[in-house]
Amino acid sequence: MKIFKILAYLCFTVILLVSSNLESANYRVGISTGYYSGIGWRLHGDVSNFATDFPLTARLAIGYTYLNPGSSAAARRIFINNATNGIPEKKGGIWNYRFDLLFPIKFKSIPGANLLFGPRYARYKGNFKYIGGNEDFDVTSAQWGLGVGLESSFSMSRKLALRLFGGFDHLFKSDLKGHDTSYSPNGEDINPREDYSFSDADEAINQPGNELYIMIGFSYRL
Repeated sequence: MKIFKILAYLCFTVILLVSSNLESANYRVGISTGYYSGIGWRLHGDVSNFATDFPLTARLAIGYTYLNPGSSAAARRIFINNATNGIPEKKGGIWNYRFDLLFPIKFKSIPGANLLFGPRYARYKGNFKYIGGNEDFDVTSAQWGLGVGLESSFSMSRKLALRLFGGFDHLFKSDLKGHDTSYSPNGEDINPREDYSFSDADEAINQPGNELYIMIGFSYRL
């Protein structure tokens, strides 16, 4: 996925360099909450008017989602062993990083509408613990992807606005790593258990893939 890394780094660098040198740029910061593969939150910063006659807004965002990490029983079999003792406990989450360009569009029924798209990067971590079974391990992955969405903005004051977001992200499959085992989409597994493969691990673990999201939040113009 080198092309997505290059695209993301290029977008971040260009926007930061350009916006830092223009006093005419407008800045907004915001926070939102809602559903993204689970309940989560997101912080974002926008910059607009950073180039003459350039109508788009650039946005950087970071968010976190709390989610069910997957099947405790299957995770133990696929990444460690076939033991069944102990009381299972699990927790999981996704850190997601986003860059978007926002295009203003006109809908009579959607005030302040913007179409948005850009690269995505997500880091998944699921923790599986077996109380009394002497097992406690994490399963992790790191993924690049692309996303599109639509937002609507409602002015509440000269600087404060209410915003509604909805969209779709596609995260490309990536290595799933847990304990001393790793499963790869290309079949280059490390220390796989029995005859398990990436498809088995991917089915057991809730790493992000095709994700719909809907969120509500506020933004403030600096």
